Amino acid sequence: MPAHTKPYPFVDKLIEMFGDWLKHRQEITEMCQFDAAEFGRIAHDLGVTSSDLDELVRQGPHKIEELPYLLKALGIDEAAIARAQPLVMRDLERVCALCKHKSECDHDIADGTLKEHYEAYCGNAVTLDALEQDAHRDAVPAPALP
Repeated sequence: MPAHTKPYPFVDKLIEMFGDWLKHRQEITEMCQFDAAEFGRIAHDLGVTSSDLDELVRQGPHKIEELPYLLKALGIDEAAIARAQPLVMRDLERVCALCKHKSECDHDIADGTLKEHYEAYCGNAVTLDALEQDAHRDAVPAPALP
């Protein structure tokens, strides 16, 4: 008779978090092996400063989890922006990753009030407002010609 294993979601999540932490530590170690010139070239190729790249790597891969929620709340098509304006999308991601207001954003996501409050703290507010206006302008049908 096969042994039945009980699922332990908390333990599974803990193991996953530890694995992510180890992977992140490995990425930081690899980054530290670059000399300043090579690191600067990589940052330039990515369109960020060396200090921003350093901060982005240290922050880890989950530092832009809020951005898709915000884009959706504003009615902005993330895939369309990434396709049509990849540099704008990259800048949105960079600003989001370096944001110091994650707790406020996460709170607003949880409360469903992100659209109403993001402008008070979001470093992407001006860019997002322009994208939101473009999205709404594109959604409004043009008047019929006589």
